[in-house]
Amino acid sequence: MLRKVTVKIGLKQEDEEDKTMMELLLKSSVMELVISLEYVKKNKFKKLKRLVYIRNIDDIFNLEGLTEYMVKVELFYKIHKERIKIDVIKGLI
Repeated sequence: MLRKVTVKIGLKQEDEEDKTMMELLLKSSVMELVISLEYVKKNKFKKLKRLVYIRNIDDIFNLEGLTEYMVKVELFYKIHKERIKIDVIKGLI
């Protein structure tokens, strides 16, 4: 039986005050943090254009192919806070 492992995190765009709470899905086939394009559009995240190949943990390119966007955010988890860039993908991995 496959289990879905999630953690609750907060995200805040650079230069913004409001923090968005969301559940983060932990998936062993993903090497980096990714966020869906639908979520980015729905929450009006600012996007930076760039082309990036997304690779799975087994070093094979993900079926999504190139991603054209990334977002800069502050990630909050319990007492941890970190500024990161997250690649934006079209759908779920």
